[in-house]
Amino acid sequence: MIRFLQVVLARGTKPLFDSVDVTLNPGDKIGLIGSNGAGKSSLFAMLRGELHPDQGSIEFPAKWQLAHVAQETPPLERSAIDYAIDGDVTLRKLEAQLAELEAQPETPENGLAIGEIYGALADADAYTVRSRGEQLLLGLGFSLDQMEQSVANFSGGWRMRLNLAQALMCKSDLLLLDEPTNHLDLDAIIWLEDWLKRYEGTLIIISHDRDFLDEVVNVVVHIDERKLKRYSGNYSAFERQRIAQLILAQGTIEKQNRKRAHLQSFIERFKAKASKAKQAQSRVKALAKMEELAPLRAQAEFSFEFREPLSAPNPLLVMEDVDAGYRMESQTDHSFTEKKIVSGIKFSLQTGQRIGLLGVNGAGKSTLIKTIACEIAPLAGDMHTGKGLSIGYFAQHQVEMLRHDESPLWHLAHIAPNVREQELRNFLGGFNFPGTMVTSPIAPFSGGEKARLALAMIVWQRPNLLLLDEPTNHLDLETREALTEALAQFEGTLVVVSHDRHLLRATTDQFIIVADGKLQPFDGDLDDYRDWLFKNKLAKAAAPELPAKKKAEALPQAKPIAVADKADDKEKRRQSAEERQRLSAQRKPIENLIKKLEDQMAKLNLRKQEIDGKLADQTIYDDANKEKLKALLVDQAYLLKELEQTEADWLQQQEYLELIA
Repeated sequence: MIRFLQVVLARGTKPLFDSVDVTLNPGDKIGLIGSNGAGKSSLFAMLRGELHPDQGSIEFPAKWQLAHVAQETPPLERSAIDYAIDGDVTLRKLEAQLAELEAQPETPENGLAIGEIYGALADADAYTVRSRGEQLLLGLGFSLDQMEQSVANFSGGWRMRLNLAQALMCKSDLLLLDEPTNHLDLDAIIWLEDWLKRYEGTLIIISHDRDFLDEVVNVVVHIDERKLKRYSGNYSAFERQRIAQLILAQGTIEKQNRKRAHLQSFIERFKAKASKAKQAQSRVKALAKMEELAPLRAQAEFSFEFREPLSAPNPLLVMEDVDAGYRMESQTDHSFTEKKIVSGIKFSLQTGQRIGLLGVNGAGKSTLIKTIACEIAPLAGDMHTGKGLSIGYFAQHQVEMLRHDESPLWHLAHIAPNVREQELRNFLGGFNFPGTMVTSPIAPFSGGEKARLALAMIVWQRPNLLLLDEPTNHLDLETREALTEALAQFEGTLVVVSHDRHLLRATTDQFIIVADGKLQPFDGDLDDYRDWLFKNKLAKAAAPELPAKKKAEALPQAKPIAVADKADDKEKRRQSAEERQRLSAQRKPIENLIKKLEDQMAKLNLRKQEIDGKLADQTIYDDANKEKLKALLVDQAYLLKELEQTEADWLQQQEYLELIA
C-alpha cells in the first residue's frame, strides 16, 4: 500500500501540503483531483522520488516497479515500435545481459548463465513483446506503417502517445498518468479506458475528463485546503459525497453561530449583575474555547454564457459533392498536388442543428471543420454559405496564434476597437481575467487560460455558427463544466469535435461520422459508437493484411445526409443482401485467423507431447545429460508460454467474432 504520513511540502513560499495523512490500497484505481496549482504534479514528483517532503514521509514497497509518462521525447532515429518496447525495462535489461554473455568466450559457466537468461526471457514474455507493442500502438491510433517510422518523424502530440505506450508497456506495480487523454482522440480514449480497467497494479490518474474518471477509477483523492481527502467510488460518487459534506458543514456552522449568538446575548445582559456575574464569566470562557469552524469551501464557481447570436440564414451552408483536403506546392517546380481526405460530401447545415462529429484519428474531422470554416478551400464541388452567416471557429492552432507579449485586454480591443475599455474589462472579468491579469502579457498563462481567452474572443463576436475542434484541451474540470453549460444554452448552430463525452452528450443532439473518406450520419449514441469502434477498428487490427476494399465498415446508416427517402421492397431486399455481404466480409478474416491459430495450437501441443515424453525418460536426469535437460526445460518454458499466448489470442478472436451480429 501507499501511505502518506504527516507529509508537509512547500514550493518556494507557497505551502502545498500540511500534515497530510492518507492510505491507498494495492490495486486501487485512483483519480487525483484538485484546482490548478493545488499540488497534483508535485505529489507525482514525490512518488517518483524527484521531490522530497519537507516533513513526514511517503511509504510504499521498495520492490514495486513504478511507471510514468515521460514529458520529453528526444528526436530519435529509433523506430516507434522499438521505442514503445523500450518501456519493458526488465526485458531490455535481459536482452543486454544476453548480448554481453554471447559476446564472451564459450565456457560451461557462460553456457549455464545463457540458459538462465533464456529462461528469464521466457518468463518475461519475450516472444510476445512485439505483438504486445503493436497492440498498444494500434490502440493509441498508430498504423502498422507508422510503427516502423522513426520517433523523430512524429509531431509533439504523437510523441506523447509514444511515451504513453512506453509507460503502458512497462510491467509496473504503480502507474502514474498525468492527463493521459490530452493528446488522444475519442477512439484512443475508449481503448485506453478498456486497457486501464484490466490493469492489475495500483493506478493514480490526474485527469480533467469526468467521463474518463467515471469509467476507470474506484477511488478519488481530492486536494483541498492543503489536505488529501479520500473518497470511495468514481468521480460522480465523489461529487455527491462532496455536496453532502458541504451541506452538512454549512448546517454545523449555522448551529454554532446560533449558539455563539445565544452566549453573547447572555454575557451582554448579565455581565453587570452580581448575581449572574460568575455565570456570565463562564459563558465568556465557553465562547473563547469554542473552536472556530472553517466552512468547507466549494471551488470558486466559474460560469459564462454566449451572447445572443446574430440573426442566421437558413440553411447556413450547403455542400454539394465537395472533396475536402489539401493542396500542396512542390518545392522544386512549384506545381500543386492534391491530397483528398473526405470526398463526395453532400451536407446541408440547418439553423439550430447541434451536431457532434465522430471518427477515428486521421479520418478527416479537422479537415472537414476547416473546410466549413473556410480555412481551406474545397478541392472539388460547390459550397454555398447563406447571407449573414457568422462563424465562430475554435481550434488549438488559434490558441497558438495569440500574441504572447500582449494582454487579454489588448486581444479583445484588437477585434473591438470602438468599444469602451471598461466594457471590455467587465467582459473579460466574466471569463476569470480579474484585476491586473487583464492587462498582463499572456506569455506565463497556462494552456487553459489561453484557451479561455480564445473562447472569450469568439463569444464577443456573437457567431450564429460555432465550429469547435477539441475545445476542452488544457481546460480544467471547472472550466469544462462552465463551457458545457454555456454551449447547452447557446441559441445558435453548433458543430463540435471533442473527446469529452460529457460535453458531447450535454450539448449535441445528433452525430455524423467521417469514415472511409466519406461523411455519413451515425444513427446512435456514444455507447453505440463505442460498440462500433470495438467491432470495426479492433477487428481490422486483427487482420491488417487484408486489402482495404474488403474491410467493410459497420455504420448504422449509409444514406446521404439530410435525405429521407422511402425504400420499396426491392430496395430493402438489396440492402439486406448488402448487409449479409458486409457481415460476411467482416467475419471472413477473423474466421481465417481463428483457423490459423487452431492449426498453430495443434502443432504446439504435438511438440509439447514430444518434450513431455523426453522428460519422462529417467535417463535425461543423469549427469551426462545435464546440457540436454537444460535445453529441454528452456524449450518447455518457451513452449508453454507460446501455447498460453496462442490460446489467449484464439479466445480474443472468438470474442471479436461474437461482436459481429
